[in-house]
Amino acid sequence: MAAGVERLLRRRIRSIESTQKITRAMELIAASRIVRAQQAIRAARPYTERMEDVVAEIASAPEAKDHWIFAGGGQRSLVVVLGADRGLAGAFNINVHRAADELLRQIEARGPQPAVIAVGRKVRSYFHFRGRALAESLEGMSDRPRFEDAQRVVEAVARQLEGGDIGQIFLVYTHFMSMGRQRVESRRLVPLELPQRQGSATTIFEFEPGPAEILDRLLPRWLEAEVYLGLLESAASFFAAQQRAMKAATDNADDLIKTLRRQMNRARQDAITTEILEITGGAEALRQAGLSEDAEGRPDVYVFPRAS
Repeated sequence: MAAGVERLLRRRIRSIESTQKITRAMELIAASRIVRAQQAIRAARPYTERMEDVVAEIASAPEAKDHWIFAGGGQRSLVVVLGADRGLAGAFNINVHRAADELLRQIEARGPQPAVIAVGRKVRSYFHFRGRALAESLEGMSDRPRFEDAQRVVEAVARQLEGGDIGQIFLVYTHFMSMGRQRVESRRLVPLELPQRQGSATTIFEFEPGPAEILDRLLPRWLEAEVYLGLLESAASFFAAQQRAMKAATDNADDLIKTLRRQMNRARQDAITTEILEITGGAEALRQAGLSEDAEGRPDVYVFPRAS
C-alpha cells in the first residue's frame, strides 16, 4: 500500500514540475513583452496628445461648439470594451468585465440600451454567456496591437454611427500606470468636454475649410489615436498581470512540490519500516517454529538406516 502511494506521489510531482516549467516560461515571456509594450506606449502618447491639442484649437472657434463631437447627437450610447484574447492573467479580464457591466448598468438606468463592441475573445465570450447582444466583436489584436487594429475598431464604430442614433461613445480599457499598478477606466470619448483656455489672451484662427468639416474629417483620426493608445495600455496591463499570475503559480508549484516530497519520503519510510517489520516477523516465526520442534523431541538431523 505504501509503495503504491509513493508511486502516485512521484507521478504527481513529475506532473507539477512539467507545469512549473510552463508557468516559468510564460512569466519570462510576459516580462519581455511588457518592455516592448511600454516602448510602444511612449511612442504613441505624443501623437495622441497632439491630436487632442488640434481638437482644442478647433474648439476655440464659436461655430465648432455646436458640432456633434462637443454637443452630442442621438440618445443611444456606444460602448467599446477592450479586453484580452487569452486568460492566465489573474483578475485582468474579470476587472474589465466588471467595469463594463457597471458602465452598462449606469447607461441603461438613464436611457435606452447601449450598443456594445467587444474587442477580445474573452470579452465576447463573457457577454455571450451573459446573454447580451453585441453590435460587433473583434479578436486577434490584444497581444501586439498595431495601428491597423485600431483602424478596424474605429471602422466598426463608424458602422454604428451610420444609423444616426448614437450620441455618446465610451471606451473601457485597462490603464497601465506602472509594473505593479493597473486600473480599469471607463472614458467618455464623445461628446468631448470643451477645453478650458489658460489665461485671458486668446488666439483667433481662421479655418479653411470650416471647423465643422475639419472635425468631421478629424474625428476618425482622433478616435484611432485614442483606441490605439487604449489597446497598447491594455496589452501592457495584460502582460503585467500575467507575469504576476505566472510567478505566483511557479511559487505555488514550488511549495506544493516540497509538500509532496515530504509526503513521498514519509511514505517511503513507512514502506521500509513495514518491510523491516515483515522480515523481523518472519525470522521470529521461523525461530518459534524451530523451538517448538525441539520441544517435541524431533531430531534436528535425520539418519537414514542402511539397507540390509
